[in-house]
Amino acid sequence: MTATTSGATRAAVWLPFPADEIDGLPDGFDYLFWDGGPEYPGDPAHCVYYVVPYMKGSEIAVRPMGAMSAVQVVQTLSAGIDHVEPGLGLLRPGVRLCNAKGVHEASTAELTLALILASLRGIPGFVHGQENEEWRSGFYPALADKSVLIVGYGSIGSAIEDRLAPFECARVARVARSARTTERGPVHTLDDLPALLPEADVVVLSTPLNPSTQGLVGAEFLAAMKDGALLVNVARGGVVDTKALLTELESGRLRAALDVTDPEPLPSGHPLWHAPNVLITPHVGGSTSAFEPRAKRLLAAQLTRFAAGEPVVNVVSTTG
Repeated sequence: MTATTSGATRAAVWLPFPADEIDGLPDGFDYLFWDGGPEYPGDPAHCVYYVVPYMKGSEIAVRPMGAMSAVQVVQTLSAGIDHVEPGLGLLRPGVRLCNAKGVHEASTAELTLALILASLRGIPGFVHGQENEEWRSGFYPALADKSVLIVGYGSIGSAIEDRLAPFECARVARVARSARTTERGPVHTLDDLPALLPEADVVVLSTPLNPSTQGLVGAEFLAAMKDGALLVNVARGGVVDTKALLTELESGRLRAALDVTDPEPLPSGHPLWHAPNVLITPHVGGSTSAFEPRAKRLLAAQLTRFAAGEPVVNVVSTTG
């Protein structure tokens, strides 16, 4: 960490929260509030630590990066970093990109379970029945005794399995970029999907969006899923081929619960809105009351390390 950017100018930290709302920030920086508005709070060249505005899209996230000649850390408040990757080439070598591991696990895992349970138990249909004063009784699928496949077994995938534990699932299988063994069992690689997909009643996507996962869930992936299976996407919309998913939904063979879509936001008139057997939420996996306190604790801890010259955590890449 450098104390100044040039002459006597104090190093600046750009925050998407007012600094007086974050307990424990270290002294020695000019803390400037910027949440993506048209006017910058100061000269981007003086910024040494850039906290990207949350959920404001790639265009806003990247906009100041080309002028941030002194920046040392770019910090997202999301688990994914795909929205800032287009701007990394604008930065000098050695800039660390950090994500918000530890901030979104609880909220995203909660929503995942809500989407699974709502879809299996027919909650959307009951809501429509209430609107129309219809008593829609009958038998509906339970999560108990189902086989669940989690594709993307990082901290969020692990948190999802934590919350599946009380539901008496028959099996939980895990897939990640590399194979490993956990206390709960083996983690398979993407190469094992053809063998795992036909056995899963529920397939949960919680993987990052990157070249290896862009369009991962295409026609071949979906065709390997068993009849009547539920696809749950809390990852990124681009992980799924929307056209291929629509084909399966409209045939009635598969069901889906989607917190993210491609395109996003989903525009009016898009056929996915009214496809059968689909439940859509508007990318709210991390947007809960749990977000701000966790995000602020992360920033205070990260900036304390940065000010002391200690390594920051959650580094996912370094520009070179």
